[in-house]
Amino acid sequence: MGCNTSSTRIKNSQISLRAVLIIQNWYRGYRARLKARRHFALTIFHSLEYADEQDQIQLCNFFSFMLENYTHIRKEEIGLNQLADSKLDMRDKQDYVDLDVPDSYQGPRLQFPLTCADIDLLLEAFKGKQILHAHYVLEVLFETMKLLKQMPNFTQVQTSPSKEITVCGDLHGNLDDLFLIFYKNGLPSGSNPYVFNGDFVDRGRNSIEVLMILCVSFLVYPNDLHLNRGNHEDYMMNLRYGFTKEILHKYKIHGKKILQTLEEFYTWLPIGTIIDNEILVVHGGISETTDLNLLHRVERNKMKSVLMPPREINKDHSSDSKHGNVGVTIGAHGRIKASGCPSEHLPKHEWEQVVTIFSASNYYEEDSNRGAYVKLCSGKNPLFFQYQVTDATCFHTLHQRVSTVENSAIKILRERMISRKTDLICAFQHQDRRKSGKLPVSQWAFCMESILGLNLPWRSLSSNLVIIDQNGNVEYMSSFQNIQIEKPIQEANSALVETLYRYRSDLEIIFNAIDTDHSGLISMEEFRTMWKLFRSHYNVHIDDSQVNKIANIMDLNRDGSIDFTEFLKAFYVVHKYETTMKPEDTNLDT
Repeated sequence: MGCNTSSTRIKNSQISLRAVLIIQNWYRGYRARLKARRHFALTIFHSLEYADEQDQIQLCNFFSFMLENYTHIRKEEIGLNQLADSKLDMRDKQDYVDLDVPDSYQGPRLQFPLTCADIDLLLEAFKGKQILHAHYVLEVLFETMKLLKQMPNFTQVQTSPSKEITVCGDLHGNLDDLFLIFYKNGLPSGSNPYVFNGDFVDRGRNSIEVLMILCVSFLVYPNDLHLNRGNHEDYMMNLRYGFTKEILHKYKIHGKKILQTLEEFYTWLPIGTIIDNEILVVHGGISETTDLNLLHRVERNKMKSVLMPPREINKDHSSDSKHGNVGVTIGAHGRIKASGCPSEHLPKHEWEQVVTIFSASNYYEEDSNRGAYVKLCSGKNPLFFQYQVTDATCFHTLHQRVSTVENSAIKILRERMISRKTDLICAFQHQDRRKSGKLPVSQWAFCMESILGLNLPWRSLSSNLVIIDQNGNVEYMSSFQNIQIEKPIQEANSALVETLYRYRSDLEIIFNAIDTDHSGLISMEEFRTMWKLFRSHYNVHIDDSQVNKIANIMDLNRDGSIDFTEFLKAFYVVHKYETTMKPEDTNLDT
């Protein structure tokens, strides 16, 4: 009897062990699939971000083309005065003195010269969602510029065992991330120095608050808080990525003055920081032939836009052919590199390791990524710290969090696909010799990449984008299922609608540039002239009569002007079933 009992226990143990192994293997596979889905989603975000930056470069080239060809507008008449390479008048720099702060103002009141108490005051006010008065915004910017103008292109910093330095990367207007960094790592002070390595603004909702906290901290501790310029400290980038709109929304009366001040403020930000003569902290990375001697000579205040360097700077670079023109491209990808730099010449064979620090958590979507900062000290290994601002997502399962990120990425990718619908259909039909409406996955993927050029793993993404039959063929028209671009008029040509939707951000920036009185209106003549230049530069093959027809319809009161913001809003994407679709419904992973 005892033997039977022992045998039964052994069998039960073996069964339990096999059950545990089966569950472990299933869970490992489940986690691996979730990890792969998350990886593909982030790949989509990265590819679209890079493509967007290439679009920004094309837009900058267009502005140069416009200034050479648009004779109806002189340089000094183009809005936001950036394109005219103008500078703020000295009298303008005291305009904040004339801006009265009314007694009814309930926000923070700064007292100059600033002290650490003003940093605390600002932090508490911004935690309470208060807005800093334009008077103080301008005063902080002008006072900060006074100090920045005295600084070299590269700030030299020394550390010691008792005085480490913290390097932070992109914040992109994420105020909660800055609060969290200060909570975990302490406020800036003489014994707790910081380097903020650019991209303080854009994308996030609180860019001006982040910038004000950094500037006020700099004014209180000018030797212990260091600000580097990133590629988003740039008026051209601000027009596309949201900071300009944020300023004009929060400061409806004095927003234009703040924007003009910011344009010059950016140019005085240092290029980088050198720590202990060993570590170079610079936004956007370095080249194998980076020459600090060349960068020390650059007149950084002439760099109105890092995407449109002045001719003198280009000339300086071309004269030293062995170094090319890599030195002044301050932010080609919006990331941060803290790189070993043993000498001023930085020859190829002397580079050590390169570290990327990015401090904006949840950058693409809630729970998409953590933020980080690094603490550095001479003679010690760097210490890395990660964090993430969490809200409701902390109660979600891993599956739910991955699905949220994945669905957001797929949604944005679908919008990119629908903007090229006509071109994609032509490519599909060219490959579909039998006119069956189906293609092998490999041919579908080839068409997607050849038209969109996003360098994505289309075959792996196909299950989330199209219907695949039992033979493994793609029903290629399902690439556009449940999504469409709304037309302001039904007679509008599909190719035109897609083109206007695809370039709506560029067109909005262009129209804003020529809207000198910020009325939101441009004349029909200006509209037609700008469209012809745009069509020529962007190589858009659209009949002018189609554009004129839509523009005439948008001239609602027949006064010869159109509201271009409303014009562009007329072209928007509709995701069918968006409100009823659950995260699991679009996920084909089982």
